[in-house]
Amino acid sequence: MSDDTLHVELVAADRLVWSGEATVVNARTAGGEIGILANHMPVLSLLEAGVIEVETADGETWLAAVDDGFISVAANRVSILASHADLAQDIDAGEARSELERVRGEDDDHRTNAEVRRLEARIRAAERAS
Repeated sequence: MSDDTLHVELVAADRLVWSGEATVVNARTAGGEIGILANHMPVLSLLEAGVIEVETADGETWLAAVDDGFISVAANRVSILASHADLAQDIDAGEARSELERVRGEDDDHRTNAEVRRLEARIRAAERAS
């Protein structure tokens, strides 16, 4: 790893989703959107359901939909820990839209709100990747 890259790990509760070198990481935290470049000051923050965008050291961009979790930045290492995370290319946007409509019809407000945020993030990630 050079001084102008970050080592990034995206981890879901059940698996390592992605790991590699990057030049930029964008995420939504409890404090708002955050953009992380090499030599960023240390950060530990709550992660909100949304889309993670990573520009790799090879010049590629990948997107992932994540649920609530944590993001940690220190010494050019970014750890993103979420209960669920899916790479955009693995998401079926049509299936996510159907599931979103079903969930919006349910009565459990607390569960429904969290599920709606998760599904909306999945749809945004899939659409941005296409």
